[in-house]
Amino acid sequence: MSWVSERHLVSAISNAGGFGVIACGSMMPDMLAAEIAGTQALTKKPFGVNLITMHPHLDDLVRVCLEAGVGHVVLAGGIPPGTAVRAVKDGGAKLICFTPALVLAKRLVRSGADALVIEGSEAGGHIGPVSLNVLAQEILPHVHDVPIFVAGGLGRGEAILAYLEMGASGAQLGSRFAAAEESIAHANFKKAFVRAAARDAVPSIQLDERFPVIPVRGLVNAGTKRFLEHQAITLARFQSGELTKDEAQLDIEHFWAGALRRAVIDGDVENGSMMAGQSVGLAARGPWVG
Repeated sequence: MSWVSERHLVSAISNAGGFGVIACGSMMPDMLAAEIAGTQALTKKPFGVNLITMHPHLDDLVRVCLEAGVGHVVLAGGIPPGTAVRAVKDGGAKLICFTPALVLAKRLVRSGADALVIEGSEAGGHIGPVSLNVLAQEILPHVHDVPIFVAGGLGRGEAILAYLEMGASGAQLGSRFAAAEESIAHANFKKAFVRAAARDAVPSIQLDERFPVIPVRGLVNAGTKRFLEHQAITLARFQSGELTKDEAQLDIEHFWAGALRRAVIDGDVENGSMMAGQSVGLAARGPWVG
């Protein structure tokens, strides 16, 4: 939800009774500070900030959140480092973490997590290998100390209700909000979401296990097809000795640099990264679509 879950959408969600969360993504501290201030100008309701654990300035981003009085910090994209966990807790904010397995869920609770999100492989963006249906059955019956929110492939209230009956405290939604009227996403981006079917949102493909590709679920377009070609060309350059292993890996990882912004903000839905969950197939079924 980077570039999408910003002040306008976040404030609209919170003002409507939900809980909006700013997607910090690759923002630097000064940009995040401005985004938080902009959101606070649009809503007096609570909202949170999602920070990526691998961000090189994670500690500074946490400090920005605390100084701005953000009450809930979400640490996503990996196991949160102890320094960030302690900073959030010592700063008086609530800590929300993602967990892909029961053993990690218990560990995070012991470490101080105030709530957990279990996100299935149906979700958009960076995903794990297990579906929400299985994660819910694995984790919900055994973790009762903190609220647990379900995520991934959710597009109807009845589905959310089913997970609430299983013990979840709420749900995290992304793809459906990306197509909302309040979303600043480009019209081309929204139209692609409305036209898409669930089967169009697929994980990125890895050609060679020596060069791992973090699976990202998104809509298939010209960019995803070229990514396969790029991997094949890079692999051939490595095998010929033109590139070292590290150079080849970096070349593969840089392919998508800036691609999400190209799709969301610039509207280049053919070459940009169209991150979407499988619930994108339900995006057209509601009055919230812009």
